[in-house]
Amino acid sequence: MDRTQPDFHFKLMSLSFKLRDLFLPRMNILKEVRIRPGFHVLDYGCGPGSYIIPLAELVGKSGKIYALDIHPLAIQNVQRVASKKQLTNVVTIRSDCKTGLPDKSLDVVLLYDTLHELNGPDNVLEELHRVLKPNGILSFSDHHLKENEILSKVAKRGLFSLSGKGKKTYSFLKSDR
Repeated sequence: MDRTQPDFHFKLMSLSFKLRDLFLPRMNILKEVRIRPGFHVLDYGCGPGSYIIPLAELVGKSGKIYALDIHPLAIQNVQRVASKKQLTNVVTIRSDCKTGLPDKSLDVVLLYDTLHELNGPDNVLEELHRVLKPNGILSFSDHHLKENEILSKVAKRGLFSLSGKGKKTYSFLKSDR
């Protein structure tokens, strides 16, 4: 994630995600997180934006969605989806770590299939800890990592503690530290 992939690779990934989403709707995964209307949610490493439309349905007009990615095509794609669906509560952020969001401003962060790509995962986890509200939820999934690696990498510095495990995601609560 600290480096952008070639545009061709990104487009191929986007196409494969569209096919995946037909058979495994993203809403089924988001239901594990218990996102409610009015929540402010960050999709960190949003890629082509597979979660944007179902997130918009969950947070409603009173909520806010931030979509962060390092790849310019990811940002363009999310902006296109938000415009087409008239989602006025979607904000894109192009970055490889820092969100630019205020401290303690988010209810939930989605960190899906991203951690394994990061050169500086501890810096990213520190940033996510900073922007989550007290008792905020880090929803995590990374099919490239085994469970013991996930627990070790996410909880090792005391920033987050495991609060639950669903079929597809792990939920971590922000620790007070």
